[in-house]
Amino acid sequence: MATCRDRAPKRTRTNAYACETKPATPSGAAEAHKSGTPDTGTKANPWKLKTPPGSSEFEAYRDDTLDPPALVVTVGKTVLHYHLRAIGDLHEMLKKHGDWMPLGSADEQKDAAEGTVESWGRSPKNPVRGWYGLKKGLRGRFGMYVPPVLEALGLAEVEHNPRNNRMRAV
Repeated sequence: MATCRDRAPKRTRTNAYACETKPATPSGAAEAHKSGTPDTGTKANPWKLKTPPGSSEFEAYRDDTLDPPALVVTVGKTVLHYHLRAIGDLHEMLKKHGDWMPLGSADEQKDAAEGTVESWGRSPKNPVRGWYGLKKGLRGRFGMYVPPVLEALGLAEVEHNPRNNRMRAV
């Protein structure tokens, strides 16, 4: 999965920085997924990922046994749950959007910037009609932890700059 970190930045008229396309080596999680390893992304073998800025590591896995099925994200000792369908729903929304979309990332107590992945993950207009986060008090940060999962699955391209990252469907 190519990312802006892997490519030379290029100024354009509409974006302060855009990326030139250049192939990149897929992450380990994406390689494991593509190789058909059936237990990748499970509790026993979670994806080991980094946040888009690369500042923190976290683990994520699918848990179909929960009601509703969830994407479980563990950051240090904090465990977050998002609707598992967020993966497909976000990918579908990004395909319709058709261009780069800012990630945004905010705790549940803070407002999300309009037009970001984070705001879409809370919007009454998304397919679940509200928050994709399932644990009250820990429902935010959708734009920080879900995009790397889509990238690992080969469904999206995510920028990896220190700030103001974006993503788009592949």
